Amino acid sequence: MSHKSIADRFTAARRTATALPDYPGELPAGMADAYAIQDAAIDQWHQKLVGWKIARIHPDFQARHGERLAGPIFANSFHEYRGEPLTYPIFSDGFGAVEAEFVLRIDHDADPEKTEYTEEEALRLCDGLYAGVEVAGSPFPRINELGPTVTASDFGNNFGEILGPRLLEIDSDTTLDTVGPEALKNYRSKTEIDGQVVGEGGLFVMPGGPFQALAWLAGHLARRGRPLTRGLLISTGQTTGVHRILPGQSSVITFSGVADVVIELNAVPLTAGAPEIA
Repeated sequence: MSHKSIADRFTAARRTATALPDYPGELPAGMADAYAIQDAAIDQWHQKLVGWKIARIHPDFQARHGERLAGPIFANSFHEYRGEPLTYPIFSDGFGAVEAEFVLRIDHDADPEKTEYTEEEALRLCDGLYAGVEVAGSPFPRINELGPTVTASDFGNNFGEILGPRLLEIDSDTTLDTVGPEALKNYRSKTEIDGQVVGEGGLFVMPGGPFQALAWLAGHLARRGRPLTRGLLISTGQTTGVHRILPGQSSVITFSGVADVVIELNAVPLTAGAPEIA
């Protein structure tokens, strides 16, 4: 089965809210195959791309597939949080999860020819650091069980992003030294599901932290011919774990360190058509 055929089946399943009990084709052998499927799906999804998620690959797979993977975030599943609990659709028989993440916003277009970045150069691409929640999701319930090539192939297991308040302003005078690595370590996060704490962490739970992750993403996307552009939002990786959530459950995600930020969502079953976030 071709890359496009696999992408066709994934996107059709997302549109119709239909679970896929089996992977819809031959498992991608490497990350190049996975991103070929992802690119084909992006091209046929016909939704505005508003950002990218980054995830760290499990250490058991890093020697073969690298440290990180990426997936797109689209406008139809994006919401800016304004203090009221959200109702968020989740696949009933597929995969759904919530992840507390710190989000960077891109200030200006990246050089499309530049494929290597330092952390300082990555910082210079941004205008702010935000609280956020990635809602992971896929019609394939085993998407995270079969390795990173499977995860990457279906939009990197992304189903949406909730953007919270800005935590840090970044401007032309900001450097890693002026930001203060020790101060950044004070940014903390906590995830609760149905009133139970399921994970706690912070900005540097992911090895290397957010700017190292962005440095990787900027080069990765340039090599794919999809360089970063002004206004894109970058969800830099889970900070409290990846926590399954089912329709009917609720989650509260709290960020602290400067001022407390609380994001609440209630999961409901996904129905056919584009996700509707209320």
